[in-house]
Amino acid sequence: MNELLIHLNAGGKTAFYEQIYESVKQDIVDGRLSRGERLPSARGLAADLQISRSTVDAAYAQLVSEGYLTAKRGSGYYVCDITALYHFTDSGSARRHKHGLPAGQAGGSAAGGGTQSGGVSSGGGLPFHFLPGQVDADSFAYNAWCKCSKETLLELEARGTLLQAGDPQGEYELRRTIAAYLYRARGVRCVPEQLVIGAGNEYLLQLLAQILGKPRVAAMESPTYLQAYHTFCKIGYQVRAVAMDADGMRVDELSQTDAALAYVMPSHQFPLGCVMPLGRRLQLLSWAAQYPSRYVIEDDHDSEFRYKGKPIPSLQGMAQEERVIYMGTFSNSIMPSIRISYLVLPMHLVRNYHASCGFYASTVSKIQQMTVCRFMEEGHFERHLNKMRGVYKAKHDTLLQMLKAKPWVHKIYGDYAGLHIAVEVRGDLSEEEMIRKAEKRGLRITGMNRCYITGQEKKAQYPVLLLGFGNLSKEQIVQGVELLDCCIKENQHTVK
Repeated sequence: MNELLIHLNAGGKTAFYEQIYESVKQDIVDGRLSRGERLPSARGLAADLQISRSTVDAAYAQLVSEGYLTAKRGSGYYVCDITALYHFTDSGSARRHKHGLPAGQAGGSAAGGGTQSGGVSSGGGLPFHFLPGQVDADSFAYNAWCKCSKETLLELEARGTLLQAGDPQGEYELRRTIAAYLYRARGVRCVPEQLVIGAGNEYLLQLLAQILGKPRVAAMESPTYLQAYHTFCKIGYQVRAVAMDADGMRVDELSQTDAALAYVMPSHQFPLGCVMPLGRRLQLLSWAAQYPSRYVIEDDHDSEFRYKGKPIPSLQGMAQEERVIYMGTFSNSIMPSIRISYLVLPMHLVRNYHASCGFYASTVSKIQQMTVCRFMEEGHFERHLNKMRGVYKAKHDTLLQMLKAKPWVHKIYGDYAGLHIAVEVRGDLSEEEMIRKAEKRGLRITGMNRCYITGQEKKAQYPVLLLGFGNLSKEQIVQGVELLDCCIKENQHTVK
């Protein structure tokens, strides 16, 4: 056990517990405190610093909640393995391009996506909503958000820009902050000029269609995120359903279609949750590189929440040629109501954007954008993600443990990532029968059939349910699975 060299600034504006938190966290991130190392006791550190023990307790508790420390009863605090945690507090070093940009677009100026829920609505008045795409409202950093919102209003008022319209492409400060975050957290190589902010993924897909020009043929996996499918259909695209296997979209079948776009979710496919391995990713990039009109749309909808191993790097960061259009959202990582999503365009498409769509006003409030920017720059976003990763992992593990104990569970898909689990159910009930009977017991669930492209539904041996856990407590998860257990057992004679 090493002593902690912490120098408190009594005259500063930062509270002591925050100074201790930042000092210990930085020591862990920089490697000065190694994995498994024991920290001084709260009582001992408080005595060394001549402050109250409650101050040290508060700092240690925050570090535990964010996954930097673990508390062992009767033993003390130990440093965790932080290889899977997020650290993007510096400005990053995103790749700089030398491509020409339209006048006035190279410097700073004076998107939330729909949740991946397969198009299902909220749970209404039912007590248990096992629906994908729901977030934990009780654990949100309300105080930090309110602080950032208030400070943003005061800053914009002081600048004299509070009542002025924002940058059509999105506020430059936010685009710069997102670019740095994407590079550090996802390996996305971009500069602020490549980002376009918009209110939801559906809006951005419509905008992208205008950037690309004439209607295209798009390829999608089935089952898939149906809101994207319906958006493609509404903007006049033809959609080709491509078969998928355990590794995602089959590129050999994609190559046999006339598609010029491939819409994929390689880091966590919805709804099955599979991760596209390196070999398949390289095949997909090779397909896109064959013709200059081909692009891969990478929807990275919930990459922040992975509970086993390191985060999966982006497909965009692997591409040697600019053939990947990256799409992300803050709906799951912050809140669905914020409606901020973003596109990362290849540089040659940035010029198309300014030529064809640059006159559109931004669909996201400047105040909301700058609040998110401050939330990220002050470190609240990092702390919130690390906290929520722990919260969701506990719920995920509870649901997984409950399901593995049930004899009617045939197979589980998509575990160890995201906010839902897909479970294949043995029994006599069809998927629709199971959903109806669950609703009668106050349990709202949805199934895989509602995620298939029309005409591509598969007759599976057993129905597959999608069980979202984001907005449920661990107690509710236990009760909900028991309710589902009753629904299944009362309508079948045997479970083989």
